[in-house]
Amino acid sequence: MATRKLLLSASVVVAMAALLVAQNAQAPKTGQAMTVAAKSFLGAITPEQQKEAAFKFDDAERLNWHFIPRPRKGLPLKALEGAALQAGLGLIRSGLSDAGYDQALNVMSLEEVLYLLEGGERAYRRDRRDPNKYYLSVFGEPADTGLWGWRVEGHHLSLNFSIKDGKVVSSTPEFFGANPGTIDAGKDRQIRVLGPEEDIARQILKLCTPEQQKLCWVSKVAPDEVPGPGAAQAAVEAAPVGLTYAQMSADQKKLLQDLMSEYLKNLPADIEQERRATINGAGLDNIHFAWYGDPDLHQRHHYRVQGKTFVIEYNNTQNNANHVHSMWRNLQGDFGLPVK
Repeated sequence: MATRKLLLSASVVVAMAALLVAQNAQAPKTGQAMTVAAKSFLGAITPEQQKEAAFKFDDAERLNWHFIPRPRKGLPLKALEGAALQAGLGLIRSGLSDAGYDQALNVMSLEEVLYLLEGGERAYRRDRRDPNKYYLSVFGEPADTGLWGWRVEGHHLSLNFSIKDGKVVSSTPEFFGANPGTIDAGKDRQIRVLGPEEDIARQILKLCTPEQQKLCWVSKVAPDEVPGPGAAQAAVEAAPVGLTYAQMSADQKKLLQDLMSEYLKNLPADIEQERRATINGAGLDNIHFAWYGDPDLHQRHHYRVQGKTFVIEYNNTQNNANHVHSMWRNLQGDFGLPVK
């Protein structure tokens, strides 16, 4: 059964517990909440740490995103403790729903699993695999007016936001990954952090008639990676292929809606609603769903969901199809930048 639940390190659990408060109808809009959270974060860290965390808005680093384990700029969570750690996690929390925050923490926690599973000298493994090796960066000055942004990034996680006059104007590129994709410890003890994103998509393929399959199942060979490369500043927009929403059965249409919701529910309510409104405004009928590779669990596969304004790419091909990369990109421009 698909699940996102995963045990977190003690330090993360303590900080997380202090931050998971109930939201209410009077909560500030996300852009305003991010401004407050970013100010709190910058105010809680030392002047030396501020030099690591703060950049000009037009700094090239803002567009320098990636999801691989590599040297990064910004201030890592591992450098924080106490009130500063809580403020850092609060900034991350401001860009996500409860479900999205849970997913982000679970992605981070998988680094501890890799630390335990991988070979090599302990210090090297700990430097490479650390659930607190996720970096916060603030671009520009957080304020109710003007333009600023922020990012949290590390292995298999990259969330990028731009805020203008208190409103979130860009929330992409958005990347979540999982390695291992499946942790199987026996009956009723299976962990799949990105399991629903895979299972719902597979059901669309499974429900295809032979004629639908000719459209939906684009290739029996899955690409090795999400297109890009992932660090590209703009999404790679190919001609849409696959089965369109208009060509789907009622059950398949519901599944496609459920699949998009699985991604959208990671966002705060107002950002989710704006993305939905943009998708609906562009029309559902021409959204394409395409499958590549094997149809079965634990076999190499890839899918794409592409509309006029967005593209979702999901790839599970590495480590014997037990290593997931998924991303949502804005075809009208990531980082709030117009498409060239």
